[in-house]
Amino acid sequence: MKSSAAQKAARKPRADAQRNRERILEVAKQVFTRRGGDSSMDEIAKRAKIGPGTLYRHFPSRDDLLAAVYISEVEKLAEAQRKLSAELAPVEALRAWMLVFIDYIAAKKIIAPALDAMVGGPSQVYQQSTRVMREAANALASRAVASGDLRPDVDPMDMLRAIYGVSSAGSADDWPVKARRFVEILIQGSRP
Repeated sequence: MKSSAAQKAARKPRADAQRNRERILEVAKQVFTRRGGDSSMDEIAKRAKIGPGTLYRHFPSRDDLLAAVYISEVEKLAEAQRKLSAELAPVEALRAWMLVFIDYIAAKKIIAPALDAMVGGPSQVYQQSTRVMREAANALASRAVASGDLRPDVDPMDMLRAIYGVSSAGSADDWPVKARRFVEILIQGSRP
C-alpha cells in the first residue's frame, strides 16, 4: 500500500491548481520579458492575481520559476510538433514548427541570462530542451523526407543551428524577421 505522500504525489493537480500554475507561468514570462530575471516574485503574484503563498507553493524560489517558464516554452515546441504533424503536410509542418522555434529562441534569449545565474547552473534545464528539440525536429524532418519533400541527407539539427545563428548575428530588433525569411531559404535549399 502506498503512503499518503506517495498517493498525493501520484495524483493529478486539481483543475484550479493547474490553472493557477499556468497563469503564473504566463505572467512570469511576461514580467521576465519586460524586467529581466531579477523581477519581483511579489509583482508576479499580484499580476497573476494570486497570493504570494500560492506562488511559493508552486515555485519555492525564483530559480524554480525561471526553470519552469523555460521548460514550459520547451513543452510548447513538443506540443507544436505533435499538433502540426497531425494537421499539415510534412514539409508544411516542418516549416510551421521552425517558425514556432523562432518564438522559442526569442523567449530563451530573455530568460537565458537569469537561467545562467541559477544556483548550480542551467545544464539540466538545457539538456531537457535539447532532447525535446532534437526529437521534434527529427520527427518532422523524417516525415518530410519520407514524403519526398526533403533530401535524405538533410540534418534537421543543422537547420535549427542555422536559425539560431541568425538570432545570434542579427540585431536585437530585426533578427526574428530575418530568421522567418531564412526558414524558407532552408526549406527550399533542402528540397530534392
